[in-house]
Amino acid sequence: MMLDSNNHSVFMMYYHLILVIKYRRKVLDGSISSRAKEIFEYIAPNYNITLIEWNDDQDHIHIKFKAHPNSALSKFINAYKSASSRLIKKEYPSVRSKLWKDNFWSKSYCLLTTGGSPLEVIAEYVESQGERL
Repeated sequence: MMLDSNNHSVFMMYYHLILVIKYRRKVLDGSISSRAKEIFEYIAPNYNITLIEWNDDQDHIHIKFKAHPNSALSKFINAYKSASSRLIKKEYPSVRSKLWKDNFWSKSYCLLTTGGSPLEVIAEYVESQGERL
């Protein structure tokens, strides 16, 4: 198991982010997805975030990434959605005709933690602390 570290802590924090195109419009193709990934990789280091895996469909993207404990995840996600929306609509004008109004991403997103032990194992470990074997 590879742990990350900084001056005062050791950690392993992996996340699964799902972003959906507004009204699930089918606008993502290979080049738009690649550009969205480039934008993610450009912004991510500013938030101590590293891309692990990228997968897309025509109307949504799955992103697996790792982060530091001090990463402001909601700020990063909002910065990414804003920048990628603006740049993709500018660089791929045909996308605008497939969208409703000016919205590219849905306002909501799904962010899940991944990896590590199941909650039951962690609960059992915490409960057993202080017990003599």
